[in-house]
Amino acid sequence: MTSRTRVHVSDPSALRALAHPLRLRIVGSLRMEGPQPVGALSERLDAAPGSISYHLGTLERHGFVEQAPDLARDGRERWWRASAETTAFEPIDLQADPEQRVAGRAMRQAIVQRYAADELAYLEAEETLQPEWIAAATIGDDHAWLTPDELRELSDELEALAARWHERGDRDRADARPVRVIYAAFRQP
Repeated sequence: MTSRTRVHVSDPSALRALAHPLRLRIVGSLRMEGPQPVGALSERLDAAPGSISYHLGTLERHGFVEQAPDLARDGRERWWRASAETTAFEPIDLQADPEQRVAGRAMRQAIVQRYAADELAYLEAEETLQPEWIAAATIGDDHAWLTPDELRELSDELEALAARWHERGDRDRADARPVRVIYAAFRQP
């Protein structure tokens, strides 16, 4: 599979912490762009520094981010990094406890809303991209009639495929740009 670091979440308080849209964006920015000071996060995410600091504190309490004092140039500057490259949770493990189930659903709804916002932002920016980037992108869907075991196999394959391309990526290549991979496989209601 992959050697990426993961933070596993099942605590209802941690699940609720990630259900906040700005917190999701903060964690995402630190994972994609690397460690940053509060001021840079504030500018990148168009949020007040005080708000960023507050949300960083919440994320730190739940193990999603950590301070990076080794990067500060002086005692006033506070740098932060993501504590892991990915967040892992098992939806089935959240079903037995009502508090976990509700918190897990809220977190997952916030994540899906973030995915939709990211895809819409891509469509808005598409006309500014070079033609080869537009031609290389894809958005689509498909359907299949599967058993639960087959759906598990498909889900495992999708996760392995995304992990393989993550490992292959290299931000130091001159022609490499960040690419978002969003996938889902679920039983239709």
